[in-house]
Amino acid sequence: MKIGDALWWKKTVFIFMAVWLWGVVGFSQTSTVDSLRHSGRALHRIGMEVRPGYVFPTNPFVKGENAKATPIDHLLSAHVRYAFEFDPVSPVSRIYRNVYQGIGFAYYSFDNRQELGEPLALYFFQGATLGRLGKRLALNYEWNFGISGAWKTYDEETNPYNGMMGSELNAYMNVNFYLKYALSRRIDLVTGFTLTHFSNGNTKFPNAGLNAVDLKAGLAYHFNRDALFPRRHLASSIPAFPRHVSYDVVLFGSWRRKGVIFNEQPLASPDTYSVFGFNFSPMYNLGYSLRLGASLDGVYDTSANIYTEDYIYTDDVNPGYTFYRPGFDKQWALGLSARAEYVMPYFTVGAGIGANVLHGGGDLKGFYQILALKIKTSRHSFIHIGYNLQNFETPNYLMLGIGYRFHDKSPFFYR
Repeated sequence: MKIGDALWWKKTVFIFMAVWLWGVVGFSQTSTVDSLRHSGRALHRIGMEVRPGYVFPTNPFVKGENAKATPIDHLLSAHVRYAFEFDPVSPVSRIYRNVYQGIGFAYYSFDNRQELGEPLALYFFQGATLGRLGKRLALNYEWNFGISGAWKTYDEETNPYNGMMGSELNAYMNVNFYLKYALSRRIDLVTGFTLTHFSNGNTKFPNAGLNAVDLKAGLAYHFNRDALFPRRHLASSIPAFPRHVSYDVVLFGSWRRKGVIFNEQPLASPDTYSVFGFNFSPMYNLGYSLRLGASLDGVYDTSANIYTEDYIYTDDVNPGYTFYRPGFDKQWALGLSARAEYVMPYFTVGAGIGANVLHGGGDLKGFYQILALKIKTSRHSFIHIGYNLQNFETPNYLMLGIGYRFHDKSPFFYR
């Protein structure tokens, strides 16, 4: 099976999501805690949201270069969500400010269904309280990350204008800030705004991506929230955090597409290229929620510095180009990056900026940026889902891998 095969891509993504769900279900079924032996019961809720939004005009297709010859500037989505959180008086809830996490399902509708379809999204989400504005009112944040499918994609004959989406499956990313108002002991009203991005991570052309800003409004029903306000007199004490250095080792791989400039014209290679790499990251744990450190980053990118020198006419209109790969020394690099991580139960969101210090030149020159999500699967192991960007603007490659954390002394309040 080819690495770029659509079925391979679907299987990979769903395996990653299944492993995460297995871990969360296992964690949430028990209240055993390694250090304090107390985390309280889990609180469960379901919710529904509606998100009307505005599509940013970031590419010709949504600007109006489509079959309808009109801008695609509006969208509407409906979301059904399940979440669980820890008892408000438990240490983990107090440390991470009423953190909650769950899984959501969404339906998206655009102005142009004929060329974009009606995509569906399946995603994880996690959020917490930024601040309380009253007894019943709180300001929260939340991130969503998952996959979206059922897109209508570019096709030279049946969908020639859609130079934005080349893949039926695309990553779904969202961050939102909202107000939560407790209408009653069981029901919350939520309203705020969100930022949304769809992209296939440079795994298939075209990949212009879609960006939107949404308004959100919804209701959440709590199954077992016995009291509207936390029972502060039952709150457990929080131990001091032991500051220490831990070490993350990550192995990752992915696939990507690549284009080159030939005779001042952009050309897309028809091939799919493999990427393999590692990260070794000593991180100083300043507290329960923050790690800072550095990373040694190695990569072998079989698309780096590909080139074409000639072409063969298949006919007078469609010339066929031959693409060549350079030697190994032009396709590997070793870099150093500064890293920062925001730590929450089950998930860690990290960012980094670095530069290759040993490389073969060309595509491997310059700065790179990394955004990564680490999904805990055990006390010390995790799944790594990341994205590498070059010089703050050029999409590079996905980083799908596994990792292990050594010398982790952080107190563990949940399973």
